[in-house]
Amino acid sequence: MKDRKVSDVMTDATVFVEENASYRDVVELLMKHRISGLPVVDAFQRVTGVVSEADLLRKIEYAGDDEPRLFDRRRRQRAKASARTARDLMSTPPVVVPRGTSITTAARLMDQEDVRRLPVVDDLGRLVGVVSRSDLLRVHLRTDDEIRTDVEASVLRPFLADDATEVSVTVVDGVVTMSGRVDRWSAAELVARRTRQIPGVVDVISTLGFTFDDREVVTPGALFGVG
Repeated sequence: MKDRKVSDVMTDATVFVEENASYRDVVELLMKHRISGLPVVDAFQRVTGVVSEADLLRKIEYAGDDEPRLFDRRRRQRAKASARTARDLMSTPPVVVPRGTSITTAARLMDQEDVRRLPVVDDLGRLVGVVSRSDLLRVHLRTDDEIRTDVEASVLRPFLADDATEVSVTVVDGVVTMSGRVDRWSAAELVARRTRQIPGVVDVISTLGFTFDDREVVTPGALFGVG
């Protein structure tokens, strides 16, 4: 089973701006490519920030508001109303991911940081791509046949050995149904857990029976295939 990485689904870094890009340049790029944010890079292509529609809208939100508010918690956002370059507009520090990051980790980070896309960087912090929410969701466009083949080759045969032939697998709209009989309860639990990790799997319905109930003797790591 291949652990899908952001490098497998990301878009190559073709749309970005340098720190000295003007306000209007940023607006034009966002509108042209129909996106809501752009990575900002320095002279070495390292990501230094991200400029979004929200950053740009400060100019409209605070237009004509000249009253100083030294203790305003939003004074940083207010300062962007007069910003002219991406360097002054961008949000920092940027939330980025290395290209070897799993799509599961990327999805959690997007949710945690409440962002729609993440710049992808190499080992030196240089921009190599951008991964969006829609990129991550694309794994669920895998066909049912691809998923079933993955379950059989990457889960059943490696983890069940001789019992693999006793398990029947069907996949409909990404939902995997497993039936049959295996030797141990822990084996049935393990294959169900592993199957849920396969890209494109929406849900797992397991009715696997077992001959020996080893719940009282199995170690927690065994359910994850590590002991």
